[in-house]
Amino acid sequence: MTTQVQTVQSAVGNQVHPTSRSLWGDAFLRLKRDRIALLCISILVLYALVALLCQFGWIASPWDRVVGSAYQPPNFASIDLILGTDLFGRSVFYKVLHGTRIAMSVGLMSSLLSIPVGVFLGSVAGYFGGWVDDLVVWFYTTVSSIPNIMLLIAVTFVLGKGLTAMYVALGVTAWVGLARVMRGEFIKHKSRDYVVAAESIGAGHVARIFRHILPNVSHFVIINISIQFVSAIKSEVILSFLGLGVQGQPSWGVMIDDAKLELSRGVWWQLAGASLAMFFVVLAFNLLGDSLRDALDPKMKH
Repeated sequence: MTTQVQTVQSAVGNQVHPTSRSLWGDAFLRLKRDRIALLCISILVLYALVALLCQFGWIASPWDRVVGSAYQPPNFASIDLILGTDLFGRSVFYKVLHGTRIAMSVGLMSSLLSIPVGVFLGSVAGYFGGWVDDLVVWFYTTVSSIPNIMLLIAVTFVLGKGLTAMYVALGVTAWVGLARVMRGEFIKHKSRDYVVAAESIGAGHVARIFRHILPNVSHFVIINISIQFVSAIKSEVILSFLGLGVQGQPSWGVMIDDAKLELSRGVWWQLAGASLAMFFVVLAFNLLGDSLRDALDPKMKH
């Protein structure tokens, strides 16, 4: 009997943790050889660094000080005027940098709020099935039946305007996609040999969910983070453009809203600065997400 238990324990160890380590090790090697992925990571690290430096006031501070006359065109002779000035003579470049701080913080906080909810609900639904599954499926089907932008607007109306409201609004609406994915993966994995072996040696539900199944499907969470970041940034820009998001701060959405009346006067640099900043971060996340999907897919191993 002791020999059988040891054999089962060995089977559990060999089928779960080495497989997971091998998956992550192979993925890391693939990413190291992927120049596009490395470039995207470098861009995102730069954005994160700019966001941190702006948060602590170490660069572009204060963003709202007057650096020139109204609507000065871009001038590369000065860092303050590299993207020109706005109506009040403030540096557009400083506003773009602080818009980076807002965009990255919204993406991070919404992910921190939505990822645990999506992982938990999807995991318990797929693992337990029955009425638990029916309840979770009904819940996320109801939430997803409401147009996302309308749900975001409704939440921000309830919570008010500002960054905190944006964090909560995006966090409570962005978990549905991950919950669907996790539910499907748990349904596939809960009957596999390594989970059955873990059950046979006395592993409880919590151990099977968090120690055995979740590590083997965690790469879906990593991929979802890149998707969630992009979705949060775009949603924040849209809401701020509509006047329902960030107030009194240089969000990219606010800058684009201000710039729509400036184009008729030939003032294009505020729109260009905010649009290009958003374009590069969204492109970097999208390309990195594709690279992560390919690197973490076991079918791509050979």
